[in-house]
This record gives sequence, structure tokens and C-alpha cells, in this order.
Amino acid sequence: MRRAVIVGAGIAGLAAAARLGRDGWRTTVVERAPGRRSSGYLVNLLGSGYDAAQRLGLLPALSDRALGSFSTVLVRADGRPKFTVPAALAEATLGPHAMTVFRGDLEAALYAAAREHTEFRFGTTVTAIEQDADRVRVTLSDGSTEEADLLVGADGVHSATRTSVFGAQYRVDLPYVVAAVPLAEPVAEVPESSATTFIGPGRTAAVISLGPGRSSAFFTYRCEDPGWEVARGALDALRAAFADLGGGIPEALRQLATDPASAYFDQVSQVVMPRWSDGRVLLLGDAAWCVTLFAGHGAALALAGADRLGTALNRPDQDIPTALAGWGAALRPEVVKRQALARRGMHQYAPPSRVHVWLNDVTMRAITLPGVRGVLRRAVERQNG
Repeated sequence: MRRAVIVGAGIAGLAAAARLGRDGWRTTVVERAPGRRSSGYLVNLLGSGYDAAQRLGLLPALSDRALGSFSTVLVRADGRPKFTVPAALAEATLGPHAMTVFRGDLEAALYAAAREHTEFRFGTTVTAIEQDADRVRVTLSDGSTEEADLLVGADGVHSATRTSVFGAQYRVDLPYVVAAVPLAEPVAEVPESSATTFIGPGRTAAVISLGPGRSSAFFTYRCEDPGWEVARGALDALRAAFADLGGGIPEALRQLATDPASAYFDQVSQVVMPRWSDGRVLLLGDAAWCVTLFAGHGAALALAGADRLGTALNRPDQDIPTALAGWGAALRPEVVKRQALARRGMHQYAPPSRVHVWLNDVTMRAITLPGVRGVLRRAVERQNG
């Protein structure tokens, strides 16, 4: 039985455990956190990510938790509406093979798919990595060691596995921070099954109202020193950046104040590497190619990458290092495309000026016109193809 050690119990790590376990591997997942995370912002399963979720058998478990489509109201700073993007247009944007779920629900479905074949070691980190032609050996923070045929580093954009094996030079920090805030209760100013979004120079704030325990807020803004903003903490930083806004933003910040630790808050970074494998060590998901939330395909790429990894490793005519190299070469064009789209998308989430805000508004108004929906659907299908 082949063995794999997987570092990280997020979407990429759990997807790798589920796929490899299904293929007969014995897997151990090592996770720094003391337990599974259950919150997180919404994620879209699109294109190859949706197909991977289907092949991994996740869709039945996710269908009851799928968020469906909802309308979005673009608002002014005081909360007054500008115009509405209807739910049907959102469906056209996502395309026919798509599903929107909360990150926590996707991770729960992946955990259920992986746990039969996987040992989970929470509250544990990797302290040393050694490999030769036949095996990889990892030393863990509890003093134990594990030997395996494969080590998968799925420990996110700040990956310690990447730094240990490949070096620290591959993370590209961008002048933005991003926050995702789960909301225990819907925000009264936002009608149920809808979202409000404010987009102003250098910043965006959105509140999604889908009922108790299924609502959330999203914030991003441009700043000169993202590290300093993160060090301030989500509550203080977001209050300073968004306290002047009306609508549902004050209520979202009030809910954050009751549980500041619930927010995901970090600087925006991409990971750009010439290769994602070294011998029997592989990077997967954000650890390998973080595209940022501006791209909207991080979860889909993680699922597709894990699913294709299983396919590559099932080839009997290749050893593991050769299979990993081929897997990376086949996946790279899609990653490069998504990273480029994310860099262009930064101007949509944090427009440089009021002129750019106006141009964004004009574009979004235009796509709501009759006849545009079909054109948009075909464009999205080409992009996701």
C-alpha cells in the first residue's frame, strides 16, 4: 500500500486525501490547527473544479448546502441603491456546471470522503523533511517521524513546506488586504437571498444575507503596508477602512466585534513558481499557485489539482517524480490564466479612482441589458473551458 503524508487540512489537503484514499493510498493529514475549521466565505465550484467535485462524489453531500443564485444590489456609500444585478444574470456568469457553497461546507464534505482512509494529526506541524530516490521522511512537532512515498504540501499561501523544500522567494505580496467574516445573523438592511455591494476607490465591501448561519461579509482594500494592517487585527483595521459606510456594513462590523477571531483576514498574495514538485515532494492548491480571492477559482483549482494528481499517480508506466512533473505541466496553463485574470480583477475590487468606479458601473449596467445574458454565458464557458 502506497503512503502519503499531506500537510494541511484545507480544501486542497482534504481533496488530495479523498482522491488518494479512494485510489488505495494510506494517507496521514498533518494540520497545525487544533481541529477542523468550520467557517469561511463562499466559494464557487466551476468548470474543472465542478467536474472534480462530481468525480470525488461530493455533489450529493453539497446539494443540500448549495447557496443557489441571489441578486446583488450595488449601493452608494450611504447604502442607497444604484442598481440591481438579478440572480439570473449571476447564473449566466457562473455557467451551467457550477455550484456555490460555503468553504466550511465543502471542507466538511471532503473530510467525510477522506476520513475512512486517512489518519488526521491535528495540532501538529512538520519540523524537518528529508527524501531520497525511494522515500520521503518527515519529522513532526510531537517528536514522531513518518516515512511515505509522497509528501503533499497543501498548507496554504504561507506554506512552510514550500519554504523548507523550495525556498522563500516565490510569494508575491500585493498592496491589498482581504477579509471574510461569517455572520451569525442576517443583516436587517440586506433583504434575504440577496447581497449588497459597495465599490469605491481602493475598496469593496459586500454583505450577503442568506438566513441565520448562512450570511457573511467580504471586505478588501488597497493599502501601503498590508503587513501592518494585518498586525492591527481584523476589527480595528476594518473599522478604520469602512466605518464611514452605511447600509449593512455597521451591523456586519458589530457582529465581527462579538467574535473577532472568526474572520479570515490576511494580505493578498500570489504564489508564482516554475515547478510544483521536487522528487517526491509536491505542492498543491494555494501553497503552489495561490491565485487570490480576486480570481474566484481557488477552490476549483484545488479540487481539480487533487483529482488530476490521482489520475497522474495511477499511471503504471511512470515513477512518482515523473508523474508529478507531468501533472504540473498539464495543470500550469490553467493556473497561469487564472493568475493573470486575478491581476486584472484587482481594479474591479479596488478601483484606482472614481473614474474607474464609474467605468465599472457602466460595464455592470450594460451586462444587465436584454440579450447580453447569452453572450455572457458563452464568454464564461470559453473562459472556463
